[in-house]
Amino acid sequence: MELVVLNTSGKETGRKVTLDETVFGIEPNQHAVYLEVKQYLAAQRQGTHKAKERSEITASTKKLKKQKGSGSARYGDIKSPVFRGGGRVFGPKPRDYRFKLNKALKRLAKKSVLSQKMRDNSIRVLEDMSLNAPKTKDFITVLDALTLNGKKSLFILPEANKNVYLSSRNLPKTKVMNYNEVSSYDLVNAGEIVFFEGAVEKFQENLKK
Repeated sequence: MELVVLNTSGKETGRKVTLDETVFGIEPNQHAVYLEVKQYLAAQRQGTHKAKERSEITASTKKLKKQKGSGSARYGDIKSPVFRGGGRVFGPKPRDYRFKLNKALKRLAKKSVLSQKMRDNSIRVLEDMSLNAPKTKDFITVLDALTLNGKKSLFILPEANKNVYLSSRNLPKTKVMNYNEVSSYDLVNAGEIVFFEGAVEKFQENLKK
């Protein structure tokens, strides 16, 4: 399995990169993808929600009416959940939503997304580029050449590149990440995935560990 390497003008360079069938050509496992995306989204939750229970309400503890003889319900104090301003029954409490997944499943999830994107022809390889200074205009020129301007895209770097990252930061539909930072959620969320040439082999090796 091979892909042609494109230059920053969107034209073929004549070079090709070999893609590992065990990474880009497997039968997608949708449940593995679901689990890792769920884990990613769960980890984003702050979990700081809190509602006061009856014992935490500041109010009078006086019994509202006598226990018997009124012909109505037997109320306790004003903090009862049946009254406005009273405590909440089984309300939310602060909690950590994170949960663990084993590494093999997380690797399978990434391979599944990449294999599906490959089937959809949504993966490209771009020659390694460097910018002398952070300049969004220069990055937009590359997006225009690849017909990706205005589309959700993910660019995967072989190593940290501050200028490329900063040049793309103001573009709401474009994301630039290092190869070892990418999650299945990032892959699923991107309409098009663009690997920089040097990132392909590193990304594949990372999924074989």
